[in-house]
Amino acid sequence: MQSKYKVGLLRLNLMVAALLPALMAPASSTLTEALLLWLAAGWLGISAALVEFSHRRPALVPWQLLPSVLLAALLWSAPERHPLWLWAWAALIMLPQPAWMAALNALLAGLTWSWLARTMPLEHAVVSGLLLAAMMLLGLSRARDLQPLRGLARRRLHLIPGLRLWPRAQLARDLTRERARAQRDGVHCELLLLRTSRQDLWPRAQRLCELTRSFEHCYRLDGRTLGALLLSRDPAQAVQRRRALLDGLGPCDRLRAVPLGRIASLGEECRALQRQPEPMTVVHEVDHG
Repeated sequence: MQSKYKVGLLRLNLMVAALLPALMAPASSTLTEALLLWLAAGWLGISAALVEFSHRRPALVPWQLLPSVLLAALLWSAPERHPLWLWAWAALIMLPQPAWMAALNALLAGLTWSWLARTMPLEHAVVSGLLLAAMMLLGLSRARDLQPLRGLARRRLHLIPGLRLWPRAQLARDLTRERARAQRDGVHCELLLLRTSRQDLWPRAQRLCELTRSFEHCYRLDGRTLGALLLSRDPAQAVQRRRALLDGLGPCDRLRAVPLGRIASLGEECRALQRQPEPMTVVHEVDHG
């Protein structure tokens, strides 16, 4: 399933979830309860509107913290009206979050359970506490199982869906493969590094993807650096392609072109790009003749 369909399904689920507190708010018995429900509905609705843009920015900690605070406040202010919301802690504990936030969610779950337990018979309070603890442990276990997938998603943060642009980690893996392929096929392959301003990064990235061939990969190395692996028949054609790219991209702060056979490590080339005194540096193939 393509990511855009998953985003659409997630947005629909968030909108349906926002509808529930919005319908409950008018029937609230106090102004505080109504305000908390409207805030919850607003948080879910805004999250649904912004979910498609999450590829451009990581989830902000205050935005993650808000549902936990709202849930705790709702259970604290109206425990007799919303006891079933206690089980929502098991869902919140599964969300991507720092360790300290998971610990905070566990603490808030314990506090709200103890507040609700005052109105329950002892045996009901014990059973509900054990069930809540078991559900939160299952939630933590599920969150641990999802960590590799979330790590992959974090590596693609700040990239644009649909654009042939890859993160720095992918370039580090591609260098070895493309070097071996160039030697096997007898073609010239070079790494092109571009340094630009943060404001121009995304327009330049889109233009770079348009100017390169469909089988050539482009990369975002950091907030100001782009890279591309260019394939040519020989160094002479590589010069022509580089000139055409520069004409299409326009002026950039710095440029560095290095044949894959001359690259010791990606980190060294990035440092060389930052240190080079001239705007453009082209490293030539070693002449073995």
